[in-house]
Amino acid sequence: MAKLYFNYSTMNAGKSTILLQASHNYRENNMDTYLLTAQLDDRAGTGRIASRIGIGAEADMFSPTDDLFEMVSARVEQGKIACVFVDEAQFLSSEQVWQLARAVDDLKLPVLCYGLRVDFQGQLFPGSAALLALADEMREVRTICRCGRKATMVIRQDEDGNAITQGEQVQIGGNETYVSLCRRHWRESVGDLSAR
Repeated sequence: MAKLYFNYSTMNAGKSTILLQASHNYRENNMDTYLLTAQLDDRAGTGRIASRIGIGAEADMFSPTDDLFEMVSARVEQGKIACVFVDEAQFLSSEQVWQLARAVDDLKLPVLCYGLRVDFQGQLFPGSAALLALADEMREVRTICRCGRKATMVIRQDEDGNAITQGEQVQIGGNETYVSLCRRHWRESVGDLSAR
């Protein structure tokens, strides 16, 4: 039975690596997959999903206005696929999550989404909020804080390594910009939000 999956974590947990490995496993068994990634994040190159460990694959890109049900349907018309993989799922709109749910229900395709749960201010991304509400199954991809505890939060830092607490929700960056931390160390870095 097809399901909508949300695999979430903070930065540098290996979400893209897991996505690429899962897609490879399907393809190794002669089952084609359809890969999608956010047009907004082109750090790996245009139309490409890549992992920090050096593996990558070509992918179609989605913008905030694309109808993902239509994109998946058009891909199915080109040839049978076994699964849809979506990287950078935090950048989906709520409407696009519903479109992916429709692809699961109407096209009987499993859709596996991989993305961040919260931003640098501890707030849910719109796509993540919708996935938390609609996904049939959710899985946390774990990574660790500098103290060894599970990292669930992320800070955005300036060029001197100081935590930034204000700004736009979306700013594309990697290790030079973001650091994954446990909640305690995140609070130490950004201050206690309940006191504001």
